[in-house]
Amino acid sequence: MLRVAVPNKGSLSEPARSMLREAGYLRSGMMNDLVVQDPENDTEFFFLRPKDIAIYVGAGTVDLGITGQDMLADSAAPATQVLDLGFAASAFQLAAPVGVAQTVHDLAGKRIATSYVGLLETWLLAQGVKATIVKLDGAVENAVKLGIADAVADVVDTGTTMRQAGLEPIGEPILRSKAQLIRPQSAQPNQAADTFIHRLEGVIVARSYVIMDYDISMDLVDAATTITPGLESPTVSPLGKEGWVAIRALVPRADTQRVMDELYQLGGRGIFVSLIHACRL
Repeated sequence: MLRVAVPNKGSLSEPARSMLREAGYLRSGMMNDLVVQDPENDTEFFFLRPKDIAIYVGAGTVDLGITGQDMLADSAAPATQVLDLGFAASAFQLAAPVGVAQTVHDLAGKRIATSYVGLLETWLLAQGVKATIVKLDGAVENAVKLGIADAVADVVDTGTTMRQAGLEPIGEPILRSKAQLIRPQSAQPNQAADTFIHRLEGVIVARSYVIMDYDISMDLVDAATTITPGLESPTVSPLGKEGWVAIRALVPRADTQRVMDELYQLGGRGIFVSLIHACRL
């Protein structure tokens, strides 16, 4: 039986569950349970604290897990990123009161509060900066105001909360993070795990692309397929109308309207767009 660890709360939780449902998993079972059986797919899902998932995966007690790239780095667990899932984007950012520091070197000898001790320690060592790390388990934005730190290092989405606390970012983010599918570094070949990965890859493609169909004169095929090259190549089929063909290709969803404009200006007609519910490449 395949064993998969899934975040039980936070910004990773609902997007992860949604992706799994689109991939054909978790169609039944109480989502508030700690463990959910998926007998149809011979898979067992464990709903765990997001920061603990990398530890379980690295130990090999589960075959796969979904967690943030920042949490994986912080854990130093022997786990490998398999697939970028494309959601829960964030940044691990160093910040201090306005005007206190321009670079991390200005914080040498200072106190920095964080919930990501491992990640911060590794980065400070690489920067050659010695500072005292104050470990907190929750939000750290008030650590400076409450007098236990001189600066903070925390995961942010927009940085609004930090600014409200009177803090400004120092330099570029230490790490930019998204949700990742991970597996143990020592993982052996596993057909069920490979199938799971392929299904999630299919969901990512289905979310990222649309199918575009259109008709165009044969003498414009080369120009048209330059606009819609597809992933491998477009499908070109003859039409009953002499000298015309029908073309079908995958197009990035974000580019849909621009591509339709270009095709129409070129001479394409009957341009239709269809959503992809599932795919396997």
